Amino acid sequence: MIDIPKNKKLILFDGVCNLCNSSVQYVIKHDKKDLFLFAPLQSDIGQNIIKHYNIDTNTIDSILLYTPEQGITYKSTAALQIAKHLGFPRNLAVIFFIIPTVLRNWVYDFIARNRYKWYGKKEACMIPTPELKRKFLE
Repeated sequence: MIDIPKNKKLILFDGVCNLCNSSVQYVIKHDKKDLFLFAPLQSDIGQNIIKHYNIDTNTIDSILLYTPEQGITYKSTAALQIAKHLGFPRNLAVIFFIIPTVLRNWVYDFIARNRYKWYGKKEACMIPTPELKRKFLE
């Protein structure tokens, strides 16, 4: 499988989605513990994880959170797990774990289905700046 440091978490995101790219930039800005690494779903690493976990990209086509210890979390659970590590007040989002997953994911899926229409789409995956390159896996 993929080898990432034990103290890191890998966020896989839709590299051509403007909302997803903005979300990655937000996480980078608030990741004070330098916990997260990133890779587009379209990258070799993204494709390897999708194949390894047999993920149907027709039903899960946006954010995935990978850790070697816990494997894959996705959709609203992944978003809340990420927010949990971003410090106050973003970590308060964990309160939404009280909402049943099926309801959280319904909202998540609604946004995911409309993300290109609402936020647009890039022709290619984002290229990180040289200072951010260490946070991105290829």
